[in-house]
Amino acid sequence: MEPVCDASGVQAAEGSSIAAAGRRVQTYVLPADRLDELIAALKQRAYDVLGPTLRDSAVVYEHIEFADELPRGWTDSQEPGRYRLEKRQDEAFFGYVIGPQSWKKFLYPAQTLRWAAERTGNTFRILNNERSGSRPYALLGVRPCELSAIGIHDRIFLDDRYPDTIYEAARSAVFIIVAQCTQAAATCFCDSMQTGPCANSGFDLALTELAGGGEHRFVIEAGSERGTQLLAQTSARAATDDDLSEAEAARSGALKQLRSIDNTGIRELLYNSFDHPRWEQVAARCLACGNCTMVCPTCFCITVEDTSDVSGQHAARWRYWDSCFTLNFSYIHGGSVRNTGKARYRQWMTHKLAAWIDQFGVSGCVGCGRCITWCPVGIDITEEVRLIREAKLNGNS
Repeated sequence: MEPVCDASGVQAAEGSSIAAAGRRVQTYVLPADRLDELIAALKQRAYDVLGPTLRDSAVVYEHIEFADELPRGWTDSQEPGRYRLEKRQDEAFFGYVIGPQSWKKFLYPAQTLRWAAERTGNTFRILNNERSGSRPYALLGVRPCELSAIGIHDRIFLDDRYPDTIYEAARSAVFIIVAQCTQAAATCFCDSMQTGPCANSGFDLALTELAGGGEHRFVIEAGSERGTQLLAQTSARAATDDDLSEAEAARSGALKQLRSIDNTGIRELLYNSFDHPRWEQVAARCLACGNCTMVCPTCFCITVEDTSDVSGQHAARWRYWDSCFTLNFSYIHGGSVRNTGKARYRQWMTHKLAAWIDQFGVSGCVGCGRCITWCPVGIDITEEVRLIREAKLNGNS
């Protein structure tokens, strides 16, 4: 497999145009103390800027007004079942990996009002049948694996037979600024899923932060015309050969820190392992809490709830995130189809890594590792695949 962090054709200086993956790329440099210029340019264009910030001892995504709100000088230490913030030795703005939230928080919200109505005489009048006039989003600090997750949701909610109008409204005109990975967590396996640690397309701007010694700066690749136009409103300069080489070295460092998952024939492996004893073993640990599905950037299971007030004058329909780990998720007349932890974990992992491919032509996993980090008992999806595969090879399935 070709390396993801490919900076092929790094031979630009004046004009900063390099060849990468068969396309022309405009590359610039913005001093770190001028990052506010980028945010100001986005706000001037009426974008609602969303980015990482610190809250409750974690990196979370919120509305951002200034660069000082970013998690400058902080990083995160992650292991199965463990997440901790730690101070860095430098003042990097994007020196963390990923937190518990993904961008679906904004593009596919956890709670959405589908419609509301009020009684007028003997009829009900729909109250919210007009599209919201909210500002378009600018996503600042999107990791490459998260960019792939957004692409998966685009496939599901925009390109399928029945587009999701709520997602479509939120996704429309979104400006995406990627933060290329220069480090990885112990739970990351994006390279195995071909989703990172670097993004080569699908963004408006891609930042590579250089904070360790020398000038603290961002090497910025423009991935769209509007990205180039936005940079023109800042004091960004053309990148030099040295800038590009240093950025490539920083990005390549993340590759050496990744864990892996063997995807060879994984669809057939899981389909042929329905009665594998490993499901019982993992179910003995699984709390069926649904943390893995809540933090996953691609999981999109929902439930719909109709409500009305005591007077009967008002009614509403709400859409909420749900999880295949809840007992009621598979409830039909007579009871739940998957009434054991074993059945629910098997459903989640097999759907994520196998059935998703049948449905949408791509895996449902982007290798971000959130499900490993935020599992209270540290269940590791990469380890579960490895153990099932080894048992199959040894004839113990």
